Amino acid sequence: MAVEKKFISEGVRKARVEKYLSKELKRAGYGGMDIARTPLGTQVTIFAEKPGIVIGKGGKLVHQLTQDLAQNYGVESPQIEVQQVTNPSFNAQIMAERLANALERGWYFRKAGSSIMRRVMESGALGCEVIIAGKLTGARARTQKFTEGYIKHCGEPSNTIVVKGYAVAIKKLGVIGVQVKIVPADAKMPDHFTIIEQEKKRAEPKATVTDIGDTEEPALPDEESVEVR
Repeated sequence: MAVEKKFISEGVRKARVEKYLSKELKRAGYGGMDIARTPLGTQVTIFAEKPGIVIGKGGKLVHQLTQDLAQNYGVESPQIEVQQVTNPSFNAQIMAERLANALERGWYFRKAGSSIMRRVMESGALGCEVIIAGKLTGARARTQKFTEGYIKHCGEPSNTIVVKGYAVAIKKLGVIGVQVKIVPADAKMPDHFTIIEQEKKRAEPKATVTDIGDTEEPALPDEESVEVR
């Protein structure tokens, strides 16, 4: 297999696994996953708000997830590890799922979007952006955007610093897409810098003849000034 086809197939597999886990672990507060190859197989790390639901009673659910990843999605020797999300307000995927659930329960889209953004910013985030797209108020689809703080939209910082989450709310009028972007509080911005003042070195005094230890010789009297007796 060519290198290009290998990268594409791995990207497709990762997208399918992401979609499967987000559907199966919706009740557990699914917050994303990470796949890494190890000498023993494939390490799959699942981030969730409620790890107990992911593991299941006696590890039944996590065992079922392991079998499905190996048989249906072609993951080689999957080893699932579950980690709890310490601060859900900084996890964009969890915030997007909560926003989608609020829209499905009948919340007005402006109130739901502004409340999610306010909660993220009150937690100490540097920036937050919420995008809601679909049939919000009528038969014509449109997009509503809520932004506060500092958000990067392009370049490498948008991929490395900005945390993104996506969810779907199913309503009677149609499907509403929800996207949440968060810049965490500990993010290091590339355009922020500090100037460190350099300490001025004191000028060392120059060495003199007296400092070295030599003493000046007394001046000899002139011959004319000598009195003859």
